[in-house]
Amino acid sequence: MIFTNARLIFPDGIRDGLEVVVEGGKIAAIHEQTRVRGKDVVDVDGNFVAPGFIDLHVHGALGRDTMEASVEAFRAICDFHASGGTTSLLLTTTTAPIDKLVELLAAVRGCRSSISAIAGVHVEGPFISKAKRGAQRAEFIQDPLPAHVQQLIEHADVIKRVTIAPELPGALEAIENFHMHGISVSGGHSDAWDEDARATFERGMRSVTHTFNCMSNARHRGVYRIGGLLEFALSEPQISCELIADGHHVSPTLMKMLYCAKGPGGICLVTDATAGAGLPDGSHFSLFGNDCIVEAGVCLLADRSALAGSAAQMIHLVRTMMTKINVPLHEAVAMATQNPARAIGLETKGRLTIGADADFVVLSPDLQILRTFVACEEVWRSERQ
Repeated sequence: MIFTNARLIFPDGIRDGLEVVVEGGKIAAIHEQTRVRGKDVVDVDGNFVAPGFIDLHVHGALGRDTMEASVEAFRAICDFHASGGTTSLLLTTTTAPIDKLVELLAAVRGCRSSISAIAGVHVEGPFISKAKRGAQRAEFIQDPLPAHVQQLIEHADVIKRVTIAPELPGALEAIENFHMHGISVSGGHSDAWDEDARATFERGMRSVTHTFNCMSNARHRGVYRIGGLLEFALSEPQISCELIADGHHVSPTLMKMLYCAKGPGGICLVTDATAGAGLPDGSHFSLFGNDCIVEAGVCLLADRSALAGSAAQMIHLVRTMMTKINVPLHEAVAMATQNPARAIGLETKGRLTIGADADFVVLSPDLQILRTFVACEEVWRSERQ
């Protein structure tokens, strides 16, 4: 199949007059546009073609939640986010008993071959700080005991990322263990001091979860002012930072500060979408037993005491980075593609290059999703097409 008449979005810029040749679900060639025609030619009519978006942090959509551990829920979540340009995602847990997490991991293993968008699981909790739990349920939060860590590591083929608070007793050993088994470790839901964060970095932590949200920052210890997990992440070049750029979780000034500190290569856009994504304002939904509501385009605990994830799709985040932070389109797209692929070791995803998977999103000039392809198979198409 040949994708022609396209404006291709690469990490270093946008190039016109090129076409992409696909064979066996992989990119076989990228070259100057030809006059080829036929049933295996996709004319994208001068629109943008980008790599499919990769979301490292997705809890749910349309009233369905990852914690349901069902094929029907997983498929509904993936289909909804495909309409926002996402072709690969990490189904993300909430804090829950270890046995429940193990059940979920087994369910994902059983169906991921039939749902191509599932890249794995992001285990967010239970190894987090009660002081920074956000919308997570406090009664299930625990320290990373070696036996429980081992239960999760037995599913290292499914787990791509774990969020853990660096300051917890046993966190250093747990992080080292996860890292040794090829699991990306992200610091988050944490009240850590700077030295806690550095110690976990030395053991393999290379990311932080939803930067600025549920995260310690600079404060006094005695008469001295000491940084927290936020300042460590901003100052360490090897740390990649998740960012929920939905226009609600983080203000434009803070997003700009992150962009200035990390540059286009250090940010991974994530939706942190919960089951309220795709539901109208006023809708109620559950976040593993917590009653939540969609209000003014964002998800909240029903008592309005905390944010409860977002209602966004990845394309919304790309637009926000451009319109609020003045990030160029190619850089915003890299934050949604190449950067997250690199963060969790998806070597064939997130790039328009020979040998990469033919996961594409077709974007209009006003950044509407027109078509989404996974391994060259169309999985979503706008009514505008």
